Amino acid sequence: MNNKETKTEVILIGAGIMSATLGTLLKELVPDWKITVFEKLPNAGEESSNEWNNAGTGHAALCELNYTVEKPDGSVDISKAITVNEQFQVSMQFWSHLVNSKLIGQPEKFIRQLPHISLVQGEQNVSFLRKRFEALSKNPLFQGMEFSDDSKKLVEWIPLIMQDRPSNEPIAATKIDSGTDVNFGALTRMLFDHLESKNVDINYKHSVHDIKRTSNGLWKLKVRNLDSGATESHTAKFVFIGGGGGSIHLLQKSGIPEGKNIGGFPVSGIFMVCNNPDIVAKHHAKVYGKAKVGAPPMSVPHLDTRFIDNKKSLLFGPFAGFSPKFLKTGSMFDLVASVKPDNLLTMLSAGAKNMSLTKYLIQQVMLSKEQRMEELREFIPNAKSKDWDLVVAGQRVQVIKDTEAGGKGTLQFGTEVVSAADGSIAALLGASPGASTAVHVMLEVLTKCFPAHIKEWEPKIKKMIPSSGITLMENPELLHKIHKSTAQTLQLSEKKPVFS
Repeated sequence: MNNKETKTEVILIGAGIMSATLGTLLKELVPDWKITVFEKLPNAGEESSNEWNNAGTGHAALCELNYTVEKPDGSVDISKAITVNEQFQVSMQFWSHLVNSKLIGQPEKFIRQLPHISLVQGEQNVSFLRKRFEALSKNPLFQGMEFSDDSKKLVEWIPLIMQDRPSNEPIAATKIDSGTDVNFGALTRMLFDHLESKNVDINYKHSVHDIKRTSNGLWKLKVRNLDSGATESHTAKFVFIGGGGGSIHLLQKSGIPEGKNIGGFPVSGIFMVCNNPDIVAKHHAKVYGKAKVGAPPMSVPHLDTRFIDNKKSLLFGPFAGFSPKFLKTGSMFDLVASVKPDNLLTMLSAGAKNMSLTKYLIQQVMLSKEQRMEELREFIPNAKSKDWDLVVAGQRVQVIKDTEAGGKGTLQFGTEVVSAADGSIAALLGASPGASTAVHVMLEVLTKCFPAHIKEWEPKIKKMIPSSGITLMENPELLHKIHKSTAQTLQLSEKKPVFS
């Protein structure tokens, strides 16, 4: 071990979208605080935030059917869709602030306007989609949404999906043009470039191995320099663990009581990518279907136009997979190493409760390429195997914990912040909607962890995010004003695509 020891106000673990967002917020609010970042990979945004590991939907609940649930009485509960949309509006405002303040450059490098479409087949699903549309379209957040069960109209919206489609089954879709495609990998790298220019100490190829509380209340981290092999010691007043699936291990090492009885269930994903530019040119939307019965929410099938490396791509998936790794670049022992005496019962209970999920994952892992093509043909009837390649997406670790509603070992589908009672350390766990709601989640971290400062920060936060503390749904005028200004700043064009 060498003698390098540094002290800093804030340490961020992991160079993904969450740390990038928190670091950027803190630099705006308290520019003189010293911030240090540790990332085990050579660059920012290489794991969960990377554009090939992240669906990039800009989750605004415009098309994701799992955010709107049909209740036993037949009505549709849209409360989660409203929550997620409100949170995405916060991200849009913050990104606009960064562009307006020239803290980051060209918005088209990370965000583009793209219609969001929900597509269903079968009488029952068409009836559900109609009810969902009626509930959402009355809400100002979802203004501009259209519904159609007319095949001629659907040919206009989704020509590739409607081509050669048998006409005997009812089919319907909703479309909203104000959706987006977000390249979170590009955005993460832009934010870290900005942080570097503000003298944030960013250490790539540095892996955090241990984290302990000192007698004077600081956090002491043991960090290995992966190039030299040397172990360094770093202390900070506040630590944020934003290491994707790897956050669970570090949260456990911190020893905080809030981190007890929590486990993680890793799920990997596989996408199919179209390599034929003629086919890519015929589709211009993110189209989400309905998850199959028994499938987890993160396996909702979708056919997405994506803009990656300044090139238009077409992705279909995800197909669920299983690996015991907590990160794509993690260890095969990640899952086993996360089982501790305090969470053993929680993990066992989750295993017993989720046998159907385990069975589903095994079935997904066993699928051949041709079987995956059959699923794709539900979206594109004439899809040919030679036009599509398989790409392994990122790992996601779903949180397992004991809850009042679900009892012991409940599998959570969402994003969660776990923080110490004194606010000196916080960890981000979970998955979707994740990146899309990063700004809202990091503001939650600031509120929980810096209660003594939040009052003085409020005017600055309000300047960056005008809707802060306000429900946009209840303030249509402010919502319209924000929509207009963010669209202008982020250069979200209203131009209609030309299909070849």
